[in-house]
Amino acid sequence: MADPIQEVLLALRQFRDERDWAQFHNAKDLALALGVEAGELNEQFLWKVATEANPERVRDELADVLLYAFQLADHYGWNIRQLMLEKMARNAEKYPVSKARGNATKYDAL
Repeated sequence: MADPIQEVLLALRQFRDERDWAQFHNAKDLALALGVEAGELNEQFLWKVATEANPERVRDELADVLLYAFQLADHYGWNIRQLMLEKMARNAEKYPVSKARGNATKYDAL
């Protein structure tokens, strides 16, 4: 069975390369594009109760955010699965269940 993350990365690279866009996909511009797309995702909830957001538009904007995030990680050659699991492990240390369960307080104030 193929690695689903690698499948996405291969499709992203092919899409980019067919259009000769690698020249525009430096770390800075990928990060900026990611921020723009995150803003468009946020816009789906702006001035609404969360349940009023259109799920299809949220889905599309979330996909854009994820695609740029994957491209940025790929730009640096980072293993996305490893990157995420390592970050979750660090978060588990900062937010132990005994202190963080049911509490939205930032780790340095727990």
